Amino acid sequence: MASDMVIIKDLDKQGRLVLPKEWREKYVKRGKVVLKVEKDRIVIKPYELADLTEFFDKIEVDIKSDLCEWKSVMRELLEVR
Repeated sequence: MASDMVIIKDLDKQGRLVLPKEWREKYVKRGKVVLKVEKDRIVIKPYELADLTEFFDKIEVDIKSDLCEWKSVMRELLEVR
């Protein structure tokens, strides 16, 4: 499948269309896509899980609670200071 291919598709009576098989096999591994509506167009992108590891060690909090006791940690984080 070419990278800039234009395909004219018919919608069924419920407004559905089928995404090209080659595109689905190449880009949609999990079977989910993101639809972004921009005025007169719809952009379809493969859904990708966010890499949460980039946020590890990004937040520093001064707490007195032992991190092994999550109830105490949550209580301390939620208290108004």
